[in-house]
Formats: sequence, C-alpha cells, structure tokens
Amino acid sequence: MRNLFAFSMMLLIVLSFTGCSLEDTENFRFVAFPIESVELPESFELNETYEIKVKYLRGSDCAFFEGFDIVKEETTVRNVAAIGSMLSDSDDCKEVLEEVETSFNFIVLYQDTYLFKFYTGEDAEGEPLYLEIEVPVNAY
Repeated sequence: MRNLFAFSMMLLIVLSFTGCSLEDTENFRFVAFPIESVELPESFELNETYEIKVKYLRGSDCAFFEGFDIVKEETTVRNVAAIGSMLSDSDDCKEVLEEVETSFNFIVLYQDTYLFKFYTGEDAEGEPLYLEIEVPVNAY
C-alpha cells in the first residue's frame, strides 16, 4: 500500500510538471523613441518640482510608450530617453511617424547648473545623438 501511495505521488508530481509549459520567448522588445523637442524652464529653483514636457517620435503602430529612462551620469547631468515596447511577433505593423507629447516630473536637488542630454536617435555609424540643454539653478 505504501509503495502504491509513493508511486501515485511520484506520478502526480511528474504529470504536474509536464502538463505546464511556460513560453520562454517574449512577444516584445524595448526600444528608445527619438525625442523631437523638449520644454524646459529657463532656470530652476532649488527643491522645486518641474513638469518637463517631451515630444517623441512613435514610428510604428506596434510601438507603445512605457516611460522614461533617466540616468544620472554625474551630479547634475541627466541622460533622458523615451522608452517604448515594440511587438515582435506581429507581421502587420504599419509605419505611423506620429509625434507624441508626454511629460515627467523633475525635482531640483542641487545648486549647480543641470545638463540634460535627451536621446534623439543614432548617426550613420550607430552612435547615439543627444539634444543637450543646460538649465541654471537660481542662487538665493
């Protein structure tokens, strides 16, 4: 009886693992959208929050905005990219070249001038290109 119970449990465990199959492939990939233009104030005030408006180029109806990747390169240098997901298993994607506006909030934490480097695409050699904008912080 004990052997039958052990055999039944082993069979149940084996069947439960073989009955489930999780796909290892994803149906999307992340892409960086080229930023076309940015609205920034002429200067910042320390400890204030600012809405930074960004227009990016959505190139396909299979691409969807996910958010911003903001990387702190140095104390007051920020690399900014608009990130999207692109469906990779769809054969009927159409080129749209749609300019989309969105925004993110930025809190000024340092007194030094900020340098924003917004990703605008790549050059002929595949090197990233940036729109660089400096914004001074008003001193008290």
